[in-house]
Amino acid sequence: MKTVLMVAEKPSLAQSIARILSRGSMSSRKGLNGTCSVHEYSGAFAGQPARFKMTSVCGHVMTLDFLGKYNKWDKVDPAELFSQAPTEKKEANPKLNMVKFLQVEGRGCDCIVLWLDCDKEGENICFEVLDAVLPVMNQAHSGEQTVFRARFSSITDTDICAAMARLGEPDHNEALSVDARQELDLRIGCAFTRFQTKYFQGKYGNLDSSLISFGPCQTPTLGFCVERHDKIQSFKPETYWVLQAKVDVDKDRSLLLDWDRVRVFDREIAQMFLNMTKLEKEAQVEATSRKEKAKQRPLALNTVEMLRVASSALGMGPQHAMQTAERLYTQGYISYPRTETTHYPESFDLKGPLRQQANHPYWADTVKRLLAEGINRPRKGHDAGDHPPITPMKSATEAELGGEAWRLYEYITRHFIATVSHDCRYLQSSVSFRIGPERFTCTGKTVISPGFTEIMPWQSVPLEESLPTCQKGDTLAVAEVKLLEKQTSPPDYLTEAELITLMEKHGIGTDASIPVHINNICQRNYVIVESGRRLKPTNLGIVLVHGYYKIDAELVLPTIRSAVEKQLNLIAQGRADFRQVLGHTLDVFKRKFHYFVDSIAGMDELMEVSFSPLAATGKPLSRCGKCHRFMKYIQAKPSRLHCSHCDETYTLPQNGTIKLYKELRCPLDDFELVLWSSGSRGKSYPLCPYCSNHPPFRDMKKGTGCNECTHPSCQHSLSMLGIGQCVECESGVLVLDPTSGPKWRVACNRCNVVAHCFENAHRVRVSAETCAACEAALLDVDFNKAKSPLPGDGTQHTGCVFCDPVFQELVELKHAASCHPMHRGPGRRQGRGRGRGRRPAGKPGPRRPKDKMSALAAYFV
Repeated sequence: MKTVLMVAEKPSLAQSIARILSRGSMSSRKGLNGTCSVHEYSGAFAGQPARFKMTSVCGHVMTLDFLGKYNKWDKVDPAELFSQAPTEKKEANPKLNMVKFLQVEGRGCDCIVLWLDCDKEGENICFEVLDAVLPVMNQAHSGEQTVFRARFSSITDTDICAAMARLGEPDHNEALSVDARQELDLRIGCAFTRFQTKYFQGKYGNLDSSLISFGPCQTPTLGFCVERHDKIQSFKPETYWVLQAKVDVDKDRSLLLDWDRVRVFDREIAQMFLNMTKLEKEAQVEATSRKEKAKQRPLALNTVEMLRVASSALGMGPQHAMQTAERLYTQGYISYPRTETTHYPESFDLKGPLRQQANHPYWADTVKRLLAEGINRPRKGHDAGDHPPITPMKSATEAELGGEAWRLYEYITRHFIATVSHDCRYLQSSVSFRIGPERFTCTGKTVISPGFTEIMPWQSVPLEESLPTCQKGDTLAVAEVKLLEKQTSPPDYLTEAELITLMEKHGIGTDASIPVHINNICQRNYVIVESGRRLKPTNLGIVLVHGYYKIDAELVLPTIRSAVEKQLNLIAQGRADFRQVLGHTLDVFKRKFHYFVDSIAGMDELMEVSFSPLAATGKPLSRCGKCHRFMKYIQAKPSRLHCSHCDETYTLPQNGTIKLYKELRCPLDDFELVLWSSGSRGKSYPLCPYCSNHPPFRDMKKGTGCNECTHPSCQHSLSMLGIGQCVECESGVLVLDPTSGPKWRVACNRCNVVAHCFENAHRVRVSAETCAACEAALLDVDFNKAKSPLPGDGTQHTGCVFCDPVFQELVELKHAASCHPMHRGPGRRQGRGRGRGRRPAGKPGPRRPKDKMSALAAYFV
């Protein structure tokens, strides 16, 4: 019996597909990484009995990055990143152990069926999975196919079973196009970003951005926003005049007439036209017309249109809308939400999805009428050859989905019903009048058949006052003719919907990446989202774009990126060579980079006007250990200390508050210590600005605080305050926070584990003695006599925070509310003496007490 491994892109997708294919008769278990489940069942494959194992990844298995020293900004010239810097594929999320998990599940399998999303990114993930699994699978017989690709557009029984019946092969060319895009974005983005970040953050203090990033797609996206801003700033309003006439239909009703000349910009000429008409008593009808017109139903829905509507009508940002649509897809409510196609193929079953909506409380009547009278074939749109348009696949209610997911689903469903409805038909009437020598017009619309606007009422023809029935030659009394003075108004800032339209028009990004690029310029503080989801550029965003225009306009114009996107599409189609496209594009941008570096003074001139030098920014905080003058604390991102006398800048931990630490000094360099804190429920630790930027010991990393310093005698160091190993991250050490009393805390110096302990204790110290059971340092605790929890009114106790029964009732394990990224993830062990860091081989862990134990003790047992 063959064993078939099947891999989907997300755990929820794997479960849904396995349930459909096994018809519910499957067993499930957790995989070794604890995130991805494995669903097993028996069936038939290629006409033979088979055992199926269905599991998933969590997006990309691998990511592209530079090797070794090329990830260190201070040790590499950014120009080397274009060609000399070697790259490698590494696990996208090492904590998931995805490669090992896939190899464990793939070992001994005979075939693999790839159920990844059916787009270019999905094809790329296919080959990431194959790289991990093929080496451990059973060897295939000569000529036997063992790798299969399932292509599907929705999570429905029909689509999944059809995909299983017509398995193909993964597309290597599409995967290569993604590899090319990843490498281009990595090399170009990192080179420009590193150079301009280091150059400008070293000179200006109020940029308020931790990273001054450049991206081949991100920067032209920002360019569109700044271009609109420049038009607004350069706009000069002009005064114009409009002639407005009002005629009486009867004693209770009048009509406003529109001037055929629309407007004039000369006051004297406008006054002349007023003089020619204001004395006239009658308006003569010169012509009437009545014409039936149609408002077309919408094209089928693709990703870009969905994102536009989500932003303009639903108030949802593009990235949030995309994430919501993906959840609806994985839950089976809609078809695949990433598609450029607006045309349904002839073979698409339109009635099937429509029948699913026949009993919905909001639109059941409309759907039943369409099914009874016959649906209208959708308009012929664009067929991109990827996926069918976004379609609702099953009915859902607001109570079932809730919130924004329901609002997006409701729009998708109404849009689909509208595409198979009839056009809206209306009668447009117009009457032309002459008052003296000037002509005026009045128009009106009357709906004949609402068509698709019944299901999309916001698209309906606006109700207008019906026009009187009149013939050529009839006259109406003129009530008044007056001159209105108005001014031209500037354009408004771009909305997200308008920006998406511009990006699609100029080929910037793909339907999947457009939301990411818009989100990036918001996160980088280049634009801010104002009411109506309008994007207003910040000072930094404006100066950057103007600087690019001054040095090399192609860095910000959409033309060069659009050309690159076309080359990437040719790779995907097998019509261009991967290496040639990559080499040529990198060579072009390398030349542009060198010119940009040589011409950076042009952008710097603009920066000088808008931002303050480091020396003129911030407020005095702590003393420099070299000149003993006060250094200024610059709070704007990235927060740092600057000594104007020594002209030195010291980076500080981000995403927290900084204050002076008791005017204490570092014994190594005489710099005053500062205290970093993530908040009252988080963690805090002192640090030396100089040691944090220039680690004095080999086993210290840049950016660390005193809680990772291995100085043997400093009272603030890990050696003096470390207690024992943190098992959660297996690389950190729990360190006493000496500033936290009377609500004492012990926090890991690597991850965000925090233990609250000994509340209201007068004093807590780390003892020189260690625990006999686990070798953690003992704690000496002095309690206030009035609030002592010790038996017999005792006030002093020494014990192990892990093992001592007295302490177990006084310790509560939590996670810090926020933590700087440098404290996350694996690292080396830091313990030094007195059992601080590692438990010796063969030594038992903390012993489990016989009675109730604390959360911390229970966790570490």
